[in-house]
This record gives sequence, structure tokens and C-alpha cells, in this order.
Amino acid sequence: MAVVGRVVSLALQAALVTGTGRSCGYGVVPAAGALPTGAAFPYSVLYPLGGTSDGPPFGDADADARLLYQVTSIGQSAEQAEWMGDKVRSTLLGRTGAGAFAVPITAVGHVVIGRSLDGAEGVTAEAGVYSYVERFVLHVTTPGS
Repeated sequence: MAVVGRVVSLALQAALVTGTGRSCGYGVVPAAGALPTGAAFPYSVLYPLGGTSDGPPFGDADADARLLYQVTSIGQSAEQAEWMGDKVRSTLLGRTGAGAFAVPITAVGHVVIGRSLDGAEGVTAEAGVYSYVERFVLHVTTPGS
């Protein structure tokens, strides 16, 4: 089975909401009624940036993927945007004492087997709104392929 990007993206969005305790939009500002905090500052926005796929020899050639995501943390101040960026990074890269990721990314039919920070652009401001941009890589496989 090929990796389905939308399924992984929705699972990542749910993990960001769980781990940060703040709303996360999927390509847009979270809706006012989105749980847990709506469009109240701070929040994050998830942007799928595509990826590459491959697979094991003699198996499904698209069973594994390297997916790139941008998470933009938005705040009313530089400090608030950076704080939210720290929460996002901790959510995606934080580990338990046993070495497992602290916040699981549970995508139906997929297993996230690796995560890493691809880069961060830091804080920028426009019209009184501050953003902190980070890019993350997820390595995903589909079991049984």
C-alpha cells in the first residue's frame, strides 16, 4: 500500500493539538470553533510540503515515504511565537525516559518510524502578527506491504 499523505497529515495535526494544547490549522488559521483554543493566539498552522516515496525490493515501490512539513507558530509577540515554536518542537521531537517519542503520531494504516527537524527560520513579523517557522521530516511506512 502506498503512503497516503493526507492520512499522515491529519495524524500529525492531531498530535500537534494534543502535544501543545493549542489549536492547529491545516493550511489555514484554525476555525474560531476549533478545539481546544480556536483562533486565539498562540496557535500553529500545518503545511504539507510533499515528499518522496520508495519501498523495499520486491515489494510495493511506494510503501515508504519521507514527508516534509512546515509548522508555522503564530503569536501576538515574538516571545509568544517562539514559545509556541518551542512547544511544537517539543511535541514532535520530545522523548520519554525509555527513548520513545513522547507524543505519538497515530496514522491509520501507517507507522511513523522517524522524525527530525529539517530547519527553522526563526521569528518574523508582519502587521503586528509574529510567526516562527519550522520544517520537520517524517519517515513513514505502511506495515504489511
